[in-house]
Amino acid sequence: MATMLQLLDFFGVAVFAVTGAIVASRLRLDFLAFVFFAVFTGVGGGTLRDLVLGVPVFWVDNQLYLLVCTGIGGAMWLAAAWVEKVDRPLRWADAIGVAAYSVMGAAKALSLGYPAAVAIFMGVATATFGGIIRDTIAGQPSALLKPEIYLTAAFAGAGTYVVLTALAVPSWPAALAGVACALLLRGGAIVRGWSLPPYAPPQDPS
Repeated sequence: MATMLQLLDFFGVAVFAVTGAIVASRLRLDFLAFVFFAVFTGVGGGTLRDLVLGVPVFWVDNQLYLLVCTGIGGAMWLAAAWVEKVDRPLRWADAIGVAAYSVMGAAKALSLGYPAAVAIFMGVATATFGGIIRDTIAGQPSALLKPEIYLTAAFAGAGTYVVLTALAVPSWPAALAGVACALLLRGGAIVRGWSLPPYAPPQDPS
C-alpha cells in the first residue's frame, strides 16, 4: 500500500506539473514562471488533501516532490514547442492527472482510517484542486465550469477504487481499475464531448 501511494503521488504530481508548464508556455511567460506554474499545479491537490486529512504536507516532508516539479518546469521550458505538437496535450495531461490523483486521494484517506464517503470526496478534491489553482492564476475558465465530464471522472475513479477495496480486491488491481475508469470517462469527454444533462430550471408559469 505504501509503495502504491507514493508511486501514484509522484505520478500525479509530475503530470499536473506538466499541465502547469503548458499553461505557462501558452501565456509566453519566463523561465521562473514555468517553474512556478509547474510547482503550484503539481502540489496543489495533494496539499489540500493533506491539510484536510490533518497529516504532514507531503512536499514539506519530502523535498523531492519540489525538485521533480522544478525539473519538469525547466524541461518544459525547452520542450514545450514539441509537446504542443501532440493533439490537445493540456487536456490529455490533465485527464491523466485527474485519473491518478482521484485514486491517490481516496487511497490515502482510506489508509488513514477515514470512511468510504470521505475517501471518495477526498479523491475528487485531490484530483481537481491543482487544476483549479492553475486556471485561477492563469485567469482562464476552470474545467469545472465546462459542460463536458470532468468532476464525474474524478468521482468515478475514486469511487471505483473505494468500492473494489471494500470488496477485498488487492490495492494494485483496485487502483488500476479506478485510474482506467476515470481516464475512460475523461477521455470520452475530450474525444467525443461526453457530458451529463445540465440543470434546466422550470419554466415560469406566467
